[in-house]
Amino acid sequence: MSIRMFKYLSPISFYAAGWISFHHQGFWVWLPMIYAWILIPLLELMIKPSNRNLDAAETEMAKKSRVYDYLLYLVVPLQFGALYVFLHSLSDTGLSFWDITGRTLSMGLFCGTFGINVAHELGHRNKRYEQLMAKALLATSLYIHFFIEHNKGHHKNVSTPEDPSSAHYNEPVYTFWFRTIFYSYLSAWKIAADDAVKKGYKVVSIHNEMLQAQLLQILLITAVVVIFGTMATVCFLAAAGTGILLLETVNYIEHYGLSRKKMPNGQYERAMPWHSWNSEHPLGRIMLFELSRHSDHHYLASKKYQTLHHHANAPQLPTGYPGSMLLALLPPVWFKVMNGKIERLEAFKV
Repeated sequence: MSIRMFKYLSPISFYAAGWISFHHQGFWVWLPMIYAWILIPLLELMIKPSNRNLDAAETEMAKKSRVYDYLLYLVVPLQFGALYVFLHSLSDTGLSFWDITGRTLSMGLFCGTFGINVAHELGHRNKRYEQLMAKALLATSLYIHFFIEHNKGHHKNVSTPEDPSSAHYNEPVYTFWFRTIFYSYLSAWKIAADDAVKKGYKVVSIHNEMLQAQLLQILLITAVVVIFGTMATVCFLAAAGTGILLLETVNYIEHYGLSRKKMPNGQYERAMPWHSWNSEHPLGRIMLFELSRHSDHHYLASKKYQTLHHHANAPQLPTGYPGSMLLALLPPVWFKVMNGKIERLEAFKV
């Protein structure tokens, strides 16, 4: 295994931190949160971004290597293992409110960082078993409909008013959460209904992908209630909700204030590198399997994470994804930083 491959094992360190969180009390319960929201953002302020791209030969080798795929597959048992350990740990005696809160937020971190993010990567693959793994991971956040809306809605409508996952100029992240969660869910129902009809099935049938998703999620919640009890179920729902908010905060920073022009024929221009915010900060890139090279992902969604390239004309976030997500939680500061970047970007395009 090359050093290039080995670096993508580093996100697994989060699960090691989670194991500590789920087996200890007090300070140690918060270790994953400290790791994600204090240590990494601070390090990214000190480590310079790297926009180096693989050359043609390196790209071809990386594309052919199955090791990069196996690293993603490894996340599936780790994610469900973490969920089981988390739910079981809630029966520990002597847990304080803050112990339970810390463990729940840590599980929510896994739901957003691995459950949804790795599902996003696998959901763009053509192999059936990889798509099933994507849906299984999304189930840990009760957000299977993301698979439908993201692939068939977001990638088509990104950076347009038709896309509920693209944040508007001067839109606070807190109102964006409500808008994107509600309308993305409705969009997924519409897409799934249209797909069922196109395939010759009734909208209300087991062939409707959204109905399948709801049934699977209901079964998962029922299993948690039966096996772990009511209190654990409430914590599971809270962790899933945390994962959803993490995803939608990422969506917020990825396309905030960027828009595609509408052409005379009523169609929008093709999604180009300047329609997504990027970050070349290395820690965030590695921990999120290159998600922050988002322009290249939208330019060609079928590209695997290890081959994504830096685009010189792609707008850059002020820091890595973790730090930018924290910045987004302070709307006045976020607007001051990002609106200036958008104005300069628009002036450059003119």
